[in-house]
Amino acid sequence: MAHRTPLFERHRALGAAFTEFAGWEMPLHYAAGIVSEHLETRRRCGLFDISHMGRFRVTGPEALALLQRVLSNNAAALNPGEAQYTLLPDASGGALDDAYLYRLTAGEYLLVVNAANRERDLEHLQTAASDVPGVALADLTCETAMLSLQGPESRGILASRLGGGCLPEPFRNRLCAASWQGAPLWISRTGYTGEPIGFEIFCAPETALSLWDALAAAGAQPVGLGARDTLRLEAGLPLYGHELGLDPAGRPIPVFACPAARAAVSLSPLKGDFVGREPLTRQFEAWRRFLARDFARLEDLPRLIRPIALIDRGIARAGATVLRASQPAGWVTSGTMVPYWVTAGEGLASVQTGEKGMRAIGLALIDSDLEEGDEIEIDIRGRPARAVIVPCHLRNEAPPRAWPVLWPEGGAEPPAAPAGDPAARTAALVARAVENHRWRQQACINLIPSEQTPSRLVRLLSVTDPVGRYAEHKALKAFREADVFFYQGTAFIGEVERMLVDGLRRMFGCRNVEVRPISGQMANMAVYGALLDFLNRADRRREPRRLRAVLNHHIIRGGHLSAQPSGALKDFVMRESRRERPAALPFPVLPEDPFRIDLAATRELIAEARPELVILGRSLTIYREPVAEIRAALRETGVPAVLMYDAAHVLGLLGPSFQQPFAEGADILTGSTHKTFFGTQRGLVACDFPPRDPRYPLWEAIERRTFPGSLSNHHLGTLLGLLAATYEMERFGEAYRAAVIENAKAFAAALAACGLRVAGDPALSHTETHQVILLVGYARGPRIARRLEENHILLNFQAAPDEEGFTAAGALRMGVQEMTRFGMGPSDFAALAQLIADCILRKTPVGEEVKRLRRRFREMRYCFSGPEAEAWLERLRELT
Repeated sequence: MAHRTPLFERHRALGAAFTEFAGWEMPLHYAAGIVSEHLETRRRCGLFDISHMGRFRVTGPEALALLQRVLSNNAAALNPGEAQYTLLPDASGGALDDAYLYRLTAGEYLLVVNAANRERDLEHLQTAASDVPGVALADLTCETAMLSLQGPESRGILASRLGGGCLPEPFRNRLCAASWQGAPLWISRTGYTGEPIGFEIFCAPETALSLWDALAAAGAQPVGLGARDTLRLEAGLPLYGHELGLDPAGRPIPVFACPAARAAVSLSPLKGDFVGREPLTRQFEAWRRFLARDFARLEDLPRLIRPIALIDRGIARAGATVLRASQPAGWVTSGTMVPYWVTAGEGLASVQTGEKGMRAIGLALIDSDLEEGDEIEIDIRGRPARAVIVPCHLRNEAPPRAWPVLWPEGGAEPPAAPAGDPAARTAALVARAVENHRWRQQACINLIPSEQTPSRLVRLLSVTDPVGRYAEHKALKAFREADVFFYQGTAFIGEVERMLVDGLRRMFGCRNVEVRPISGQMANMAVYGALLDFLNRADRRREPRRLRAVLNHHIIRGGHLSAQPSGALKDFVMRESRRERPAALPFPVLPEDPFRIDLAATRELIAEARPELVILGRSLTIYREPVAEIRAALRETGVPAVLMYDAAHVLGLLGPSFQQPFAEGADILTGSTHKTFFGTQRGLVACDFPPRDPRYPLWEAIERRTFPGSLSNHHLGTLLGLLAATYEMERFGEAYRAAVIENAKAFAAALAACGLRVAGDPALSHTETHQVILLVGYARGPRIARRLEENHILLNFQAAPDEEGFTAAGALRMGVQEMTRFGMGPSDFAALAQLIADCILRKTPVGEEVKRLRRRFREMRYCFSGPEAEAWLERLRELT
C-alpha cells in the first residue's frame, strides 16, 4: 500500500486528483487544475505538501566528516541557520541523487533527498557511516511533515500567521527556528519553483494540518505535483531521473552537464577527498575550457543540459531525440507546455496582466559544442520540429516575482539615436535641458539624500578654463616632497588644489587629504588598493595577497555598493577558504532596530574574524556611526584593523555638533562631496598620520593609488568649484548643519503624526542625520516613489533590512539637506509631510500644491549673496 502524508485527508477533501509517486499517494492537482495552480503560484502564492521527500538527521562529532565524504558540496561552509544544494555523487562523476543540506544547529544537520531515492540513499549513507565512528543517522521522513510556500505573496502570508520576526533573514538558503501554536517549526528560504520568494517548513505531523489550513485560509493556493513539475521546468531546475541520473541510453549523466548541479560541487582543498572527486575535477576542467570555446576535453563532458524552446507546433517530451543537421545530438530530458502570465510595461513598470499564454519548452541533454541561439530539431513521433537553444525560460533576480523569458523576445533593443540635422537635434537638446532644469529647480521638492544643488558661484566656477585642462602631478622625494607638475600652465590650478587641501585639513582636523578622486567610490577603491599595497610592502616579488577579512554594512542593511564584494570591494578581499565566498562580514544588527549595529555581537565577531579593515558609513543612515565604540572593540580584542569611515552621506554634517571621526578613532575618512557637502560631484580621502607614524606609508600608498593608480585627469573644473563650496561650508556650515538636523527630526515627527510609518528610534525623533526613512509596505516602494514623482516630490525607494532586494523595496529614503539649503524650515517640512501623506495614504493628487510650496523656496541660502557676490557672478557670466 502506498504511503500517505499527514495531509492526505485534507487533499481528498479539497478534491485532489491523486497519483502514485515513489511509493506515495500524492495530489497531482486540485479542482483548479495544473495550469491554474502554476499561474497562481507565479502571481500570488502556491502551497505544496512535500512530506514525501526523504529527510535524514545527521548528528554526532564526526557528522561533518561523513557529509564531506558523501556529498559534493562543502558542508563545512554552512553556519548554523544555513542551507545548501548538494549532490550524492557516484564514483563515475554522476549523481546518485540531488539533495538539500540544512545545518539546524552546530551539531545537527538535516539532509532532504528525493522520495524515489530515499531507501537507496539511506543505505548509501549508512554504508558510508559504518566507517565513521561518532555519527548518528536517523530517517525522520515519517516522523516529520514538510510544506512549501512559494510565490510573491508567500512572505506576507507566512508573516501574517507567524509574525514577521519569525522569518529567516532575507537571503536565499537561510533558515530559522519558529513556532506555530506552540509547536516548533524550522523555516528555510528554499524552494523548487524558481520563485525568488519562497519558504519550506519542517514540522511535526500533528502540526501540519492546522498550519496548512491557516496558510490556505490566508490566500495560499494548494498545488499538486503536476504544477510543481511545470514550475521547476520553467525555472530550469533538474529532476532526478531526467536531468540527473542515467540518460536514455543508460549512461550516467555527468554532474557538470547540469547547470544547477555545477554550483553544488566544491573542489576546495579543505573538503578533502570525496566520492567522485577525480571525475568531477575532470568535468570541471572541461567546462572551464568550454567557456573559452575550447572543446579539447569533450570526452569528459560530451553533452550539456540546455533549455530549449519549440519554434514549430508540438510538445517536446522526455526521451525525444534531438537532431542537428539531421544527425542525433542528444535527448530531451524534460518538456511540456507551460503557462505564463503575459507582461506589460518596461523595467520596474513591468506588470503581470490578466492575459495567459502557453509555450512549449524543455530541457535537453545535447552536444556540448552547440551554442545558445542554435536551431535544432526535435523528433516528435517521427516528425522533426524546429526548436532553439535559449539562455533560460525564467529570471528571478527581480523579487518579489519571477518573470518569464520568451523566445524570440530576448533583451530589449536600445532606442535608435535621433536622426536629422545636428543643429536641429542640438536645439531640441537645449530645449529639453532647460525644461528639465526648470522642473527640478522650480517645480520639484528634491528629497533624494545623495544629491545637492551647488550654488551659482560653484557652478559657474566649474565651467571656467580649467574644465578642459590637465594638471597631473606627483610629489617627489628627490625634491623634498615638492609636487612636480607634468603640464605647463598649471600654476593657478596647483594653487587651488593646495588651498582646497588646506581648507579640508582644518575642517576635518587631520594632516592628510587627497582631493583628486572624482567620486566617493573611486576614493574608496584608492584606499582598498593602497591597503593591499601597504600590507604587501615587505615583499614586492610575490603575488600580493588580498585582505583576509573585512567588516562592513551589508547592502540590504543600507551598506553602499562601494563597500561590497559585489561592488568596489570585489578585487581586494580574499575568498574565505572555509565558506568559499568573499570574506566580507556584515555588522550584526539589533533585532528590534535593524538600522543600528549590535555592538556586543560586533565585538565578538571582531574577536573571532580579526578583520584587517572595518568600514563604517552607509547609504541608508539615520544614526551616527559608532566610531568610538568600534575603536574600543578593536583595542580590547587586540585586532590591529584599519578603521575607515565612509562619510559620503554625512560629510557636510561632520563637526562638533555631529561627529568628529578622527577624534573618535577613525584611521581613514572617505566621502563624496555633493550630498550634505556643498560641493561639486567629487570624492576625497583623509587621514591623520604624521610622517613618523608607522602607518604613514599607507597614506603615501593612497596618494599613489589615486595618481597614477586611479586616474590621470582629475577634472579640474569641478576641483575649482569644490574649493568655492568649501569656502561656503567654512562660512555657513555650522548654521546649515544645525538646520539640517532640526529639519530632519521635524520632518520625521510630522510624517509619523500624519499616520505614516517612520523608521528609527522615536526617542531620537527617528533620525540623527539628514535622512528620514518611510516604511510603506513590502514591494510598494517603487510604485509609491513613481506616484510621488508624478506629483513633483523626488525621493528614492530602498529595500528595508528585512527585504530581499531593491525591486522588493518597501522603504522610501529621503534627505532634507537640499531643501534646507533652499530655506525650508520645520513648519515647511510639516506641510510637506501632509502632502506626502495625502499622496501615499489617500492617493490625492498634490502636484499643484507641491509646485506652490516650491515657489517659496527657489533662492539658495547658506551661500554668499549680496552685491559683492553678485559682482563675482557677473564677472563669471562674462567669461561663460
